[in-house]
Amino acid sequence: MTRKTRGRIEFEADDGTTMRYDRHPNGGGLVSPGAQVHEEASVAATAYVESGARVGPGARIGTASWVDRNVQVGPDVVVGSTVHLRPGTRVGARARIGSRARLGADVVVEAGAHVEQDAIVPDGSVVGRHAARREAA
Repeated sequence: MTRKTRGRIEFEADDGTTMRYDRHPNGGGLVSPGAQVHEEASVAATAYVESGARVGPGARIGTASWVDRNVQVGPDVVVGSTVHLRPGTRVGARARIGSRARLGADVVVEAGAHVEQDAIVPDGSVVGRHAARREAA
């Protein structure tokens, strides 16, 4: 069951818990009330930002992307479409995450680094500014 109330969307998850999201004013993406997304960030209408996540000013979260729990997205970061940033991941300022990339839990993407589209970055990895990561699926 899904309910909409003044910009808030609520639905029941498979385990019976009620999930709540608010529409971000810049892009209309779904943001958990427990997340902090800067008003100057952009969250695409079909993107999700989970509780505990923080998204900095000027960051752009692409369509169908998922910023999981406790993820930090720095200022001016670009996250492509259909990207999953798993729990605890940190993305530094001005970094670029290509479309369809999958970043494991607790990954660190350094400021200015670039993760190629379709990349798979294992849990706990560090992506340096001068080293793009790409692994076969």
